[in-house]
Amino acid sequence: MTSSRFATRLNSFGSAPALFWPDLKGKPSMMQMAERAATVNGLTDLDLNYPDHVGEEPSHLARRIGDLGLSVNGLAMRYYTNPEFKLGAFTNPDRIVRQEAIDLTKRGIDAARAMGANLMTIWLGQDGFDYNFQLDYARAWDMEIEGIREVAAHDPECQISIEYKPDEPRAHSLLRDAATTLLAIADAGSPNLGVTMDFAHSLYAGEQPAFAAHLIHRRSKLLGVHLNDGYGKRDDGLMVGAVHMRSTLELLHQIRRDGYTGALYFDTFPDLSGLDPVAECEANIATVNRLSAIADRLNGDNRLGEALGRQNAVASQRIVNEALIGSA
Repeated sequence: MTSSRFATRLNSFGSAPALFWPDLKGKPSMMQMAERAATVNGLTDLDLNYPDHVGEEPSHLARRIGDLGLSVNGLAMRYYTNPEFKLGAFTNPDRIVRQEAIDLTKRGIDAARAMGANLMTIWLGQDGFDYNFQLDYARAWDMEIEGIREVAAHDPECQISIEYKPDEPRAHSLLRDAATTLLAIADAGSPNLGVTMDFAHSLYAGEQPAFAAHLIHRRSKLLGVHLNDGYGKRDDGLMVGAVHMRSTLELLHQIRRDGYTGALYFDTFPDLSGLDPVAECEANIATVNRLSAIADRLNGDNRLGEALGRQNAVASQRIVNEALIGSA
């Protein structure tokens, strides 16, 4: 059984604009990018950035996207509106700036709900440090937890998903990996919190993505899965399976075993090298459909279960090789 919901990064559809808008002057608008995304065969959802992509009437915007045949999976917070956020959003040393970031997030949650979505993803990339002796770690952690708890309490019916990343834009992010993020969620104690796992972020956090996803499932909720690929040194945003095909298969195998039912979101960057974003997204969907079908077969293969039970890597690799590339 393959996934029925695929979402994508909207800004990808500004890539190679002349292929879609030969007479366009300047950059495409948000709705122009949405119209282009709607031409992708198999795409069902969009995730929008807040406040970048959302204006004064989010419900009207949701209707326009619906008219294109797409749904809004959720919103993702971006903390760029105030230059002072560079020193931190929820952990900014200035209480007024810190509250501004929290209030912006609350407005984002309201916008998501007005659009009929029930998911707000927060990536707190500005909350971190660049130097030794830059942070009072205890105070920064407390501010982070207080901010997360406050936005989660704003609308308990809305799921708040924390996306972790080791670094960028800061040299070190406070919420840099699955374990640290799970610790923060445990400290916050809010029932509507969960985690978004980005495949490339997990790789360069030094994680095994399937294992990280299962830990999230055990200790919290896996609310989002961002698929992409890279070489494990930074957030490359390559097409799904381009480098780590086997690890991608293992992740899909694991989240199916754990009962994940959310959208699979493509956080890939065709715009960095000028690829046709429609063709790139369709390639991602085709890859995931093929790998998901293989994952389903592996889930029903008693031989793999027995090999895993014995921790027999030779046997398990033979079984996976057979599923991926056929028997010798």
